[in-house]
Amino acid sequence: MTLPQGTVTFCFTDIEGSTRLVCDLGAEYPAVLAAHRSALRGAVEAMGGAEVDARADELFAVFPDANRAVRAAERVQRGAIDGVRVRIGLHTGSADISEGAYYGVDVHRAARICAAAHGGQVVLSAETRAAAPDAEVLDLGEYHLRGLPHPERLFQLVADGLEREFPALRTEGPPSKLDTGALRVVIADDSALLREGTARLLQEAGFEVVAQAENADELLLRVRSYKPDIAIVDIRMPPTHTDEGVRAAEQIREELPDVAVLLLSQVVEPRRALALFRDRPEGFGYLLKDRVLEIDDFLAAVRRVARGGTAVDPDVVGRLLGRHRESDPVASLTPREREVLSLMAEGRSNKAVCERLFLSPKTVETHVNSIFGKLRLAQAPDDHRRVLAVLAYLGSDAST
Repeated sequence: MTLPQGTVTFCFTDIEGSTRLVCDLGAEYPAVLAAHRSALRGAVEAMGGAEVDARADELFAVFPDANRAVRAAERVQRGAIDGVRVRIGLHTGSADISEGAYYGVDVHRAARICAAAHGGQVVLSAETRAAAPDAEVLDLGEYHLRGLPHPERLFQLVADGLEREFPALRTEGPPSKLDTGALRVVIADDSALLREGTARLLQEAGFEVVAQAENADELLLRVRSYKPDIAIVDIRMPPTHTDEGVRAAEQIREELPDVAVLLLSQVVEPRRALALFRDRPEGFGYLLKDRVLEIDDFLAAVRRVARGGTAVDPDVVGRLLGRHRESDPVASLTPREREVLSLMAEGRSNKAVCERLFLSPKTVETHVNSIFGKLRLAQAPDDHRRVLAVLAYLGSDAST
């Protein structure tokens, strides 16, 4: 059967206490498991679903319609074999298909929902609840599920013949993996060597590389599917090796504003790339591959951008500061102020500026205040907002 694409409902089932069941049933267990699988497959087929995978006592199925998935889950619970308690998780979303299997964050979300349920219980995500509004449910509230960045609102299916009372869901509770600093990354570069090398570097530093892409179309597909914290994007990618990466970055920033973008290039192209600063400089970076010499600096830049900060290569900043305009307030800065502004534009905090230029905090603050006065930029209450204000100014006419 051809697997449905687009928006679908994923269904995971699992036998609760299967190890105990094996011990209790002994040689009878294989027959019980076979009967259980037969019942599962019958319910999936009857409701127009498709089996994706079956391992041990688990079954993964998909339905093109959420209502049918709910009815299949209800049928499974009503027809459960005596002594076999099945937990079921349903989630509606999308995923990529490769070699007859789905992969993507929505698949993992459905599996986590199933793992949180108890035997005899059917748990639905908020997306499935919205896609099957006629289903009677109990609102279970929000839960942290392992590996997912935000709490998930979950619902329990209620129907005649189904149990109603269960303990609290089997979740690990906060913090989730991402809450503890495992930022999720998608890497896009047409060089497999650079992709794999960057991925290994990030993974060893505690990042979670959720996907890789070798062209702009794959990048957009991966970002839409996984919704990472940050996308690291090569500016020039197939097929023309001109501006595919920049165009993809623009689309990501427009469609998924919560996804940060770090452009990684071999060339300085400030016009098109830094135009992305004009409306929203938060969560944006532009580094040159050949100048990424310090691994710790690169990792710090990725973290800073992923968390809403900025990181711009000094060569790019130099190009911006060196532009000649009819009325250029940058020209009024002293050489030291230009050094401070350059470091600020790279995304450096006041503390980092102190360390780099061997200046006292008070001296740096004086320079910063002078810079804002000369650039006619309103002062902000914290370093991060001041950096963003400077970058917004520098990028305001980057395309001219």
